[in-house]
Amino acid sequence: MIGRIVEIADDRRHLFLSRGFMVVQDTEGERKELGQIPLDDIAAVIANAHGLSYTNNLLIALAERCAPFVLCAANHNAAGMLLPIDGNFQQAKRFDAQLAASQPTIKRLWADIVKSKLQQQAAALEAANAASIPLSSLVRKVRSGDPDNFEAQGARRYWSLLFGDAFRRDQQAGGLNAMLNYGYTVLRATTARAVVAAGLHPTMGLHHSNQGNAMRLVDDLMEPFRPMVDLKVWQLLKQGEDMITPETKRALVRTMYDDMQTSAGVTPVIVCTQKLAVSLAQIFIGEKEKLDLPLPGLPLNLAASLQDE
Repeated sequence: MIGRIVEIADDRRHLFLSRGFMVVQDTEGERKELGQIPLDDIAAVIANAHGLSYTNNLLIALAERCAPFVLCAANHNAAGMLLPIDGNFQQAKRFDAQLAASQPTIKRLWADIVKSKLQQQAAALEAANAASIPLSSLVRKVRSGDPDNFEAQGARRYWSLLFGDAFRRDQQAGGLNAMLNYGYTVLRATTARAVVAAGLHPTMGLHHSNQGNAMRLVDDLMEPFRPMVDLKVWQLLKQGEDMITPETKRALVRTMYDDMQTSAGVTPVIVCTQKLAVSLAQIFIGEKEKLDLPLPGLPLNLAASLQDE
């Protein structure tokens, strides 16, 4: 079963645990109960309001189910994330294998992720009726470890092709940048849950190396899925939406449930992240050779909606 990504974006909310449910309560007036969500149905909770209150036993119950509790900053980026200590029955074995992975293996895996990201970026550009060849032509040039940094070269070309020459990616800016921040926060929470559930340590990355980043592996594995968020933001802009609203946030959350093409058939993005993390763990312990990456192309629902416009 696919879990729900739950966003709480109103300051006047209190969250607590009751008989296997996360209960949402209004903190004003008579403290009216606003809803209940079964804990086993929750994939992640996005806390996107500064006046929220919540109980410790709720956070413990979410951690026991590998459901991240994400704390958002004012720019809609994740400022913190609560994750479980134990995520998989083979966790210690997989940690050891992750630490022991050879540099040639790590470099090969990162090259595969970069190729997949470039392919998905090219697909997003094609859907937006923009030139995709500048991105697709880079794929065959990527070498082990991406020493030429085609991932960054592709990003520089990609943003101007998708949003125009005037656009600059700035995590502290509003408008489109804030929408991208929020979409990536949802994707990061989704990928973090997949990484922990697969028994991997989120800090031990393949490529990201910032010593202050506790989510380096998460940031590595979410790269091929970023273009899905980008294209959704492009679509929202085309529809006249250029800032964070409850409606745009819901649209970005729904992107995680869009079906993508994989070698095993059609699978939602949220499940694709799980398959990718599990395949990486299997590679580390010698049970698999290649990553389970999505096939090049758009999520089916998103592609259909673009054709209807």
